Amino acid sequence: MRKTRKPWREKLEHPPKGLPKVEDGPPEWEKIFGGRRVLVPTPLLVDGLIRKVPERKLVTAREIRERLAKDFNADSTCPLTTGIHIRIAAETAEEDLRNGREEITPYWRVVKPDGSLNEKFPGGTEAQAAHLRAEGHTVEPGKGKKPPRVKDFEKSLQRL
Repeated sequence: MRKTRKPWREKLEHPPKGLPKVEDGPPEWEKIFGGRRVLVPTPLLVDGLIRKVPERKLVTAREIRERLAKDFNADSTCPLTTGIHIRIAAETAEEDLRNGREEITPYWRVVKPDGSLNEKFPGGTEAQAAHLRAEGHTVEPGKGKKPPRVKDFEKSLQRL
């Protein structure tokens, strides 16, 4: 018998017990995370920041992590967990759209540090590019194995 998959909304709203939390890590974390106090956020915290990004603006995962760390008085925010939570926010948004919700988290406004698009978002880079073009951004095609990127993305970055 196959296990049914948990809905994305449930993953967003019901994170593992004990989150968010700030971990005091070993000395090696200084080099990896830039400090020993590392925040492990919840999906809702990440989703909430993405929702603050207005139309025609962009944000990077780094900006999200920096804002969360500041809010929780931590040295940094776990990049792996943050990336997973951005994906949960994106998948929940698409699930909400399929279920008739009109207002969804604008996950497509999250770009990589170099302005490139995220292959792991629902519909891949093609769907993200379509959302961004609809908001007035110019998306340049990828080169070789590099994904497409937003032209002059730095001009549209939003500080959180």
